[in-house]
Amino acid sequence: MQGPVRGDTLLRLSANREIPGGSRVLRIHFTDADLARVRVATEPDPLWEVLATLHRLQSRFGRRRFAAWHRTVRAELGAAGLARPVREVLFALYPLGPYLPDFLTPPESEGGLDAGLDGILGKPRREILDEVALLDRVRGVPSWAPRLGQAAERRELTDLIRRFHAVAVAPFAEHMDGGLIANRSLLGRALLTDGIDGLLSGLGPRMRWRRPVLEVDYRNDRDLYLRGRGLRIVPTYFSCGTPVALANADLPPVMSYPLNHPTAPQAPPGVGEAPLGALLGATRARVLRCVADGLTTGELARAAGVSLSAASRHASVLRDAGLTTSSQVGPAVLHTLTPLGAALLRRTQDLPTPDRTRP
Repeated sequence: MQGPVRGDTLLRLSANREIPGGSRVLRIHFTDADLARVRVATEPDPLWEVLATLHRLQSRFGRRRFAAWHRTVRAELGAAGLARPVREVLFALYPLGPYLPDFLTPPESEGGLDAGLDGILGKPRREILDEVALLDRVRGVPSWAPRLGQAAERRELTDLIRRFHAVAVAPFAEHMDGGLIANRSLLGRALLTDGIDGLLSGLGPRMRWRRPVLEVDYRNDRDLYLRGRGLRIVPTYFSCGTPVALANADLPPVMSYPLNHPTAPQAPPGVGEAPLGALLGATRARVLRCVADGLTTGELARAAGVSLSAASRHASVLRDAGLTTSSQVGPAVLHTLTPLGAALLRRTQDLPTPDRTRP
């Protein structure tokens, strides 16, 4: 790994310097004001997911976990005529090295893809050129890269990012939503039970909360002082390995971290398969709707109006069908939806209500 560039505050770890078990640490220093301003993204951030998916295509790390996605996206990029521009343009700007330009993940992307791309277009020319020059010193860039300081070339870039997103990210929205639903349930419960200390302690095995410092496994030693600005935490579905922070410590602090996928994403069971056939029935449908809120077995029993043993049994059937997942939270087991469960619930809720007044 290359050493610090322009000081520690301008070195960020690419999402795919993903060798597990790193021995270096990013130390994020909180004040009381920062703890009151911690936010966790409740929806996928499109440009952080673009970054992660581009790294999925360039790295063999995590390939097994995302094998089905990888095969599908490779084929779709080729069919859309995007394979070459993605390889020659986007790979050059989103390399697997220790530095990535911050302008590619602007804060505006919190508002969605259009807002994020407008954020890239609206970046001052000087900032773009400085970050491209820094990337050139770290990795080298193609001869066209400095022209991104010009509006026309930057619009071509955002058009390419939009087309890539349509192939590699947007079709997998249900998987991302399901992952964030489960993550939000776990973090929300930790926050309600143990406050902000519980939330920061529950971010995953690569992070350790030792008040007032969050220690994050990283690929260089670095200290980030929030200075009352708080921290936006972005769970990212397609990321693997270590979390990612912005390079420039003067920007609004953001940390993206990979969602914990306990197993490789599997293809959802077909409608005609036996496990889904066992889901028929009003009681189990009610249990599935209750699980959307993220409940323990005891809470699920009370919410669904069934016995504890029945709640456990229904949860087991739902889990075997791939509609829910269960996580140990202290002495209790927390049940949350999987992407398939979230999609099924959303689709049934979107169905029109039958008109009972007609014969």
